[in-house]
Amino acid sequence: MATFDSDRFSWIFSSESVSEGHPDKVADYVADSILDAHLAQDPHAHVACEVLVKEGHLILAGEISSQGRVDAASVARAAVREIGYTDPEQAFSADRIAIQTLLTEQAREIANSVNRLGSAALEQGAGDQGIMFGYATDETPELMPLPILLAHTLARVMARHRHDGSVAWLRPDSKTQVSVRYDDDGPQRVTDVLVSTMHARGVPQPKIQEWVHDVLLPEALGNWHHSDIRLFVNPSGSFEQGGPSADAGVTGRKIIVDSYGGMGRHGGGAFSGKDPSKVDRSGAYFCRYVARQVVLAGLARRAEVQVAYAIGVAQPISVKVDTFGTGNPHTAAEFVRGFDFRPAAIIRQLDLLRPIYRQTTNYGHFGKPGLPWETSEQIVRETVSKPVAHAVAG
Repeated sequence: MATFDSDRFSWIFSSESVSEGHPDKVADYVADSILDAHLAQDPHAHVACEVLVKEGHLILAGEISSQGRVDAASVARAAVREIGYTDPEQAFSADRIAIQTLLTEQAREIANSVNRLGSAALEQGAGDQGIMFGYATDETPELMPLPILLAHTLARVMARHRHDGSVAWLRPDSKTQVSVRYDDDGPQRVTDVLVSTMHARGVPQPKIQEWVHDVLLPEALGNWHHSDIRLFVNPSGSFEQGGPSADAGVTGRKIIVDSYGGMGRHGGGAFSGKDPSKVDRSGAYFCRYVARQVVLAGLARRAEVQVAYAIGVAQPISVKVDTFGTGNPHTAAEFVRGFDFRPAAIIRQLDLLRPIYRQTTNYGHFGKPGLPWETSEQIVRETVSKPVAHAVAG
């Protein structure tokens, strides 16, 4: 058990996660499933798919320009089934939902700015204006903040027990929250855990509490588990009504869950349902990649990278790195200046024109192995062909 010096400053930081069955995540997963279906047939498809789910309805809206022949409704229905909403007694069930499709082609003005060919391909303009952030910290092997990492693990382990049938009363919708005490040396111990999970009818609260306490916490928290954690399980009581049958879900409403749990900043643009020409997604992924490289190179213990774009313009307006006093800011800035933040260069370097996005939707877009922006190896950086509009600041 960790001990604390009463004269030493400490604080508690909390982050939450949600399961794949949370209504907003259902919407995100359907959107990313449609994106992947198009990229599998047309790597240069432009997809901006939004989804709304509520009771027996699923609405698809947005803009898609693609050579692929994708039955979006069938893809959506299959995604809902995969998540686990198959109970015919529920309003939101894969075989019962009514699907409405409101999809059009991408606006011509945007298409003209992002469709560059031949020698001009690297000058592909950003698909929108905006700012993106990436963050990395050495407090975990995944270079992620501990609270969000543990919150994701709790939600993911619950989902695994549900899918494999080992806990028959678990249902798809759930939320987790983890609080961690920090001091100047980093995370010290988990103080509080909150688990709210949808369950089958008639399951008593003590049974759910016991399983979370005796099975879920030790398995999910690993070495961070200890007997003094304050635990809250379904604190509002019964949770038999959940998922889209009870609450509306919309794409892009879990952007803090998707990123760093509030520990790192977020530019405001959602990820799911967007192809990599949309810098909301690819720019954020590359900022994470570069922030990881700063930490892996030993230039800082924590790093946050920000990039800003103008629609239709390839070169970013600005790039900035913050090391929070944990490294030499000038050295880090010079290092970051060596990366090419043009959208086409990002897409090429991370090989983003592939159907890889369904695996990003749930339990965080960062900190999971196998994703190209999560590589632990430093690779040769692209050479910037033109100077960034403003100098990189540390």
